[in-house]
Amino acid sequence: MSGYGSFARLGIAAMLLLLLSACGGSRDVSGQRLEIVTNALAQIGTPYRYGGAAPDGFDCSGLVYYTHKKAGIDVPRVSSAQKSSAKRVSRSRLQPGDLVFFNTGATTSHVGIMIDSTRFVHAPSSGKHVSTGSITDHYWRRNFNGAATYLN
Repeated sequence: MSGYGSFARLGIAAMLLLLLSACGGSRDVSGQRLEIVTNALAQIGTPYRYGGAAPDGFDCSGLVYYTHKKAGIDVPRVSSAQKSSAKRVSRSRLQPGDLVFFNTGATTSHVGIMIDSTRFVHAPSSGKHVSTGSITDHYWRRNFNGAATYLN
């Protein structure tokens, strides 16, 4: 990706963080939570790549692996292991940087990173790009399979 593309993604990430901080009732996002969210937002527009865990392409669990590693947190590489090894979080207590899991196949097969109380960043599927979604959308509500975190 060209330097301009990286610069544009960082600009988008900065704008989204400003929006987060301006939203009434949003929780303070700092430390590793802020770093994970910033790392994830900076990847918006990156192409999906099966098995990808770097800025040239991500799959969903690769995005989680990459953003956490950059924040100094070791997590497993695949979504099912990410879910089983993280601390459970209730849907009503989601915070930025927490993980949300979905059954898009027979079992937990998709993961995203929360950026606020309803929106998450994820690498959706082949032919698409890292983008945001909302756990309030019908598809994600129907396929929701829990939330967890590696953060305090």
